[in-house]
Amino acid sequence: MKDEREGGMPCYGSLNALIAESIHKHWDLMALSDMGGMNYRFRDVAEMIDKLRILFEAAGVKPGDKVSICGKNSSNWAVTFIACLASGVIAVPILHEFKPDMIHHLVNHSDSKLLFVDAAIWENLDESKLPDLVGVLYISEFGMPLSRSELLTETRDNLNERFGRKFPYSYEQKDFVIYEDDPEELALISYTSGSTGMSKGVMLPRRSIWSNIRFCLDHLPFFGAGDGMVNMLPLAHLYGMVIEMLHPFCKGAHCNFLTRLPSPKVIMKAFSDVKPKLIITVPLILEKIVKGKIFPKLENKMLRLMLKVPLLDDHILNKIKEGLVNALGGDVRELIIGGAPLNSDVERLLKRIGFPYTVGYGMTECGPLLTYISPSEVKIGTVGKCVTRMEMRVDSADERNIPGNLWVRGANVMQGYYKNKAATEEVLLPDGWMNTGDMCKIDEEGYVSISGRSKTMILGPSGQNIYPEEIEGILNNLPYVGESLIVEKNGKLVGLVYPDVEALDAQPLDRAALEAQMEENLISLNAEMPAYSKVSAIKIFEEEFEKTPKRSIKRFLYQ
Repeated sequence: MKDEREGGMPCYGSLNALIAESIHKHWDLMALSDMGGMNYRFRDVAEMIDKLRILFEAAGVKPGDKVSICGKNSSNWAVTFIACLASGVIAVPILHEFKPDMIHHLVNHSDSKLLFVDAAIWENLDESKLPDLVGVLYISEFGMPLSRSELLTETRDNLNERFGRKFPYSYEQKDFVIYEDDPEELALISYTSGSTGMSKGVMLPRRSIWSNIRFCLDHLPFFGAGDGMVNMLPLAHLYGMVIEMLHPFCKGAHCNFLTRLPSPKVIMKAFSDVKPKLIITVPLILEKIVKGKIFPKLENKMLRLMLKVPLLDDHILNKIKEGLVNALGGDVRELIIGGAPLNSDVERLLKRIGFPYTVGYGMTECGPLLTYISPSEVKIGTVGKCVTRMEMRVDSADERNIPGNLWVRGANVMQGYYKNKAATEEVLLPDGWMNTGDMCKIDEEGYVSISGRSKTMILGPSGQNIYPEEIEGILNNLPYVGESLIVEKNGKLVGLVYPDVEALDAQPLDRAALEAQMEENLISLNAEMPAYSKVSAIKIFEEEFEKTPKRSIKRFLYQ
């Protein structure tokens, strides 16, 4: 294990110390912006934290109490979340895509005292189904559509006056004092919408969030104070919250939140405006950009011939790299991809043109990081090596060649699932080892490769282990396949395919021609498969598969 120790015990730093240090050090720099909207300097964030503390106190919210946050990405979402951390309050991020009944359930299950919510979401909620809330506040302007406390109502109506009485002359760095936290205190409860089942409340202690941020601070030295970040990922998901928001905030960087649906066009406009050095993304977003901007050029016959000529080869590859760099804002030093497997064709292209990318791996239960590697050390088909303060082992007779369940232990690991002792004991052992549920291999250099989820593994006719994700990786690279799922039906493997909409727009096919293309794809796919994992049929889906916030398909819905 790689953590620092005192007297044989792990030694972790303070999450709130990182936050306070950044606020004090970067007082006048821009911290958070809604692209085309609201802006916060670090000093403004500090002031809002102290205003929210006044509201917390009026609502009877003390350190250790829970506050739910449910809304789309915005600067105010980030401010509210940071205020919870800075006050010792346990934040409960709730995905804004959840249905009203699920939101009711999670607010109640988490024992939240306050709910910060988008106005559009609140319109569909029923306050009678949220009996334990003291109050509800809008994330946008902190208006209060529901209060069950006269003190809270009076305080909100006179918040600026209360703030002025508390800080009568001016508000300066010395006035911002943060809650002194303990690494083992609970920082947040994250209810994830998983790809293999229903939500569980992941209890993440402050050491987990601190360790994840500390890793980013230590391993991404080119990105720092004053640099811009385009924030595309859901803040209610740990990847977006910790790696894409809290880490830049603790470096003094400037987070820019998209206020529109993150289509390739919107994202590339944001890249052009912000010119980020660091981009944190999921494969789906990157693949749409690469397939739309780069792959069509590679279909040119003359270009393909020129790529076979050695001297011209380097020139053309440099031009392709330059085009991608420009599409991503012109100054990108590193692209971190996580959340789901990366298309193998896209990865091979990125590697061939020498683009500074890396593929990492993590999970909510580890806040989220488990693996990372610098772009210069990337090995195709792997997700890097174990991060600092963590250790790994694979339950396999030969971990280099035979996939087995990946177990992890260390600073990043959760405390368990909230109010779910059985689920906790199922994955977390008393000695700290946690079963990730992922089937992995670790090679002689420590690189991790993921075969698939243990829950999705299919047992072949003669006892062979079939990992649908591996088959899907090949199928997704075939013509007119947008995304796919391999499922078992009556003892046979069936491919479910949602067609590539952009390819159909560029070169339309009628239904008969599309089905004929899928038959050709089936032949090509099975030519690469061993006998026990051949696919019997491909079924075309008319609608995109339902996904989790990190853009993984919810497999359990299609079994």
